[in-house]
Order: sequence, then C-alpha cells, then structure tokens
Amino acid sequence: MSDAKRKSNGSGTDRRKKKYRSDGTPVWGKRYIDGPGVWVSCVKGKEKQTVGELYDLFESVASELWPVKTESEGESSDAEANANLSLEDQIASEVSAMKRPRAEQRFTNCQTNTPCVVFISCKAPVDPVQLVIQHVQNVERTGVTRTRYTHRLVPVSASCVANLPEIQALCRTVFKQFFDRHEGKQFTYKIELRMRNHTTIARPALIQGVAQCVPERHTVALTNPQVFILVEVFKSVCGVSVVEDYYRLQKFNIMEIANARNSGDQSAEGRVPQANAQNDDEG
Repeated sequence: MSDAKRKSNGSGTDRRKKKYRSDGTPVWGKRYIDGPGVWVSCVKGKEKQTVGELYDLFESVASELWPVKTESEGESSDAEANANLSLEDQIASEVSAMKRPRAEQRFTNCQTNTPCVVFISCKAPVDPVQLVIQHVQNVERTGVTRTRYTHRLVPVSASCVANLPEIQALCRTVFKQFFDRHEGKQFTYKIELRMRNHTTIARPALIQGVAQCVPERHTVALTNPQVFILVEVFKSVCGVSVVEDYYRLQKFNIMEIANARNSGDQSAEGRVPQANAQNDDEG
C-alpha cells in the first residue's frame, strides 16, 4: 500500500473516531437548526456536558407532562390480551409486537458551532414553551436547577429562515395559536429581540415587521407587559414564541432563579460553579 493511501486511510479512521467537534457538539447532532426547540446559553467550553444534562432534564420533565407508554407496560398489556388466544394467534401477536417501531427520540441536539450556545429541537407532542416554564417554575419552587452548566433557556415555538417575509409568516402562525387560546382578551405586549451573528436585517426593521403581525386589539407596553414576544435570531435562523411572566421569572435564567430562591446560601443544591458565559449582546 502506498504512503498516500495509508495517510488517506489513517485520516479517515481519525474522522470516524472523532466523537465531538471543537465546540463540544457531538457529530451525530443535526447539521442545521430546526425548531420548535429551546435555545440554551451555557458555560463556555462545557457545551458537550450541557447537551447531556439537558437530554436527561428534558426527558424527565417531558415524561411528567407528556407520558409515554413504556415497553414493560406494553408487554404486560399484551400478555393479558394474549392470555385467551390460541397458540398460533399468540405467536402472530408476538411477531407483530417485535415489528413495532421504537419510540422516537423527542429531543435532538442541533449543531450551532458557537461557544456557549446550544439548541435542542423538540418533537411533538412536546411544547417547548410549556416544557421550559414547567422547569423554571420547579426551580423557582425548589431552588434546584438539576443542571451544572446551563444558564438560560429560551423556548421557540417554531423556526424559519431569517428573512423578513418568512419571519412575518411565522409570527402570524405562532401569534394566532397563542391569542386564539385567549379569544376576546386584550393583552399588552413587548417584543424581546435578541440577534446573534446576524447582520442582514436591521434591528428596527425586524421589530417593526414583527409588530405588524400582532392583532390590532393588543397594544405595546414597554413596562409591565402581560405577554412577551420572544424573537431569537441566530445566524440565518429565526425562532419565535409568546410567553408570560418573562421578567418575573428572570428571563428564564435558571441560575438567577435558583440563587434568588436560595438567598445566597452557598451550599444550597442547584448552585453551579461561577464561570464565564456568553453575554446576551446582539451580534
């Protein structure tokens, strides 16, 4: 074998063995950002660990909100149903059970290739807004974050390409879903826009474009709004959601919520090591 082939084969093996990228995201993650999901800011250099702890956390919270039938439960129910079947029917039932598709993974890490930034996409029936609010309320009640490296969680109900027509179409869909659940009620609202690594759309133009999609009966309130329209723009992707109690819940920064709940008790559970995380400044 020539030296060139050896080098080629060696580099191919090295690529196959590499499990994580330089920013800590696993190579088996998605290669693009796909919503609905949750944007996460985390400790710099701990992106890989953040993904792992979020998988465990989100599955735990989701299992309470959207429980799924476990294999053991399915097997017991199948056994009861097969008790009165003939031998041939029991065999056919067992073969059918073996062919059932496994439960689909509800959470997937999407590569951001950016330090301190993680995106976890969610699949139905998981609602990222309900998922995050449930966890934030748990932290507010207990003072326990259940994570070490996660700082802030920002849910988005859906995502699209970051151009104004697409964003406005997405906003109309997301806003209708929220306001239809509160039919007849008038809200005051504020648009919370965060832009990172994006320079195509000017900030004022984007805010104005999003505001045009809000039904006219609702009014802007820069102080003490009832609802918050979260708009997250990251590179060429935009995500949108509508939430309540955003300021009261420390902008969903679970570290801040836990610290406030624990009243500075350095030994309280849920406290995480001090570390530098990416600022929320627009890029």
